[in-house]
Amino acid sequence: MVGLVSTGLAAEANWTQWRGPHANGTAPGAEPPTSWDGPSGKNIRWRTELVGKGSATPIVWGEQIFIASAEQTERKAKPEEIPNPLDRPPPRPGYERQTTEPTDFYRFLVSSYQRGTGKLLWRKVVAELVPHEGHHATHSYAAGSPTTDGERLYVSFGSFGVYCFALDGKLLWERQLGRLNTRRGYGEAVTPVLHHGRLLLNWDQEVDSALYCIDAKTGETKWKAVRDEITTWTTPLVTEFNGGAQVILNGTRRIRSHDYETGRVIWSCSGMTENAIPSAIRYQDAAIILSGYRGNSGVSVPLSSQGDLGLDGPVNWRTKTGNPYVPSPVLVGDHLYFTKHMENVLTVRDAATGAAIIDGERIPGLSQIYSSPVHAGGRIYFTDRKGTTVVLRPGAKIEVLATNVLGDGVDASLVPVGRQLLVRAQKALYCIETRE
Repeated sequence: MVGLVSTGLAAEANWTQWRGPHANGTAPGAEPPTSWDGPSGKNIRWRTELVGKGSATPIVWGEQIFIASAEQTERKAKPEEIPNPLDRPPPRPGYERQTTEPTDFYRFLVSSYQRGTGKLLWRKVVAELVPHEGHHATHSYAAGSPTTDGERLYVSFGSFGVYCFALDGKLLWERQLGRLNTRRGYGEAVTPVLHHGRLLLNWDQEVDSALYCIDAKTGETKWKAVRDEITTWTTPLVTEFNGGAQVILNGTRRIRSHDYETGRVIWSCSGMTENAIPSAIRYQDAAIILSGYRGNSGVSVPLSSQGDLGLDGPVNWRTKTGNPYVPSPVLVGDHLYFTKHMENVLTVRDAATGAAIIDGERIPGLSQIYSSPVHAGGRIYFTDRKGTTVVLRPGAKIEVLATNVLGDGVDASLVPVGRQLLVRAQKALYCIETRE
């Protein structure tokens, strides 16, 4: 079982975490549209305006859609309300902060929408405060995607709290795990992963990095694994193997597999690039991990590994070309699809051998990409930051089935559920649905 937050048909029919029910970008059984026209044209069932900003991917359970966002208010902070910069550690040499701390209050919001109509069901303000650091110009204070088991909703705003709700919006518990201090002050993206009643949260930062495991019912810490790591923006992969479970995290210094029960490191592997963002994917009895900022690195590590594999330990394969910086890859059968850096350059590899099937070919019609690709209905959807989605047929060559221009920028990953495709754009949430 890979990355499932709940088992059975219910999990398959929903989108319970940011990379879907199997944590690999694929939606089993979904049959969303191939084409649509503009923000209100063909196959657009509804559009609803969003409050605040965020790149967190929506999640779906039944007839509810859940979204995290952060809204800048007009409330100016008094001097004593602004976090003291002396309370945070100094930056690493050469990595001085490049963002400015805000002086306005922000509201951190969790919203639920009705899937059939886009109607707002409820919205909760979980915090209203002045953030202690800024964020990258293309980032936001709401980048961590929620997760659910169909009974409770879990949302992380990182430094600004971790929250558990009943699906009707009642707050059940909250945790404050302390401030994160990120590389160059570029901001946070702590997406929780739920597995068998526990939440895993990646707390990598410039100093005092850690992996937290907390009880999903109470919010109490089960264990905390200290990590010799610097800032990452990657989501854990939790996967079962050989009678246990591993929590696998990408990282600049090391890829590490932590024991799910204790947090101890089972195996590690070096060779990633700086600014690790793509999340690991399981294929058969291996984890595939990629990174592509100021270099390229990819590796397939057997889950049976033990100890530090270093740069040249026994792995299934390694690659040094075409790897993604921001988007995570998508697994389609035995093939891994991903784009280079943030570009529209596609590589497809045999997941077992690493052999290139498509080696660095451009997808026409796309520009810069943050959103991770998704696979549904026998098609692969790639979306760029301008809101253009190119739909490809899987195969050994690029075959474009449709090019769709939404007219609204998109950084969040698309969500295919049933006959619908949910798109969180900058201005609005869209439901694109196949019509009879």
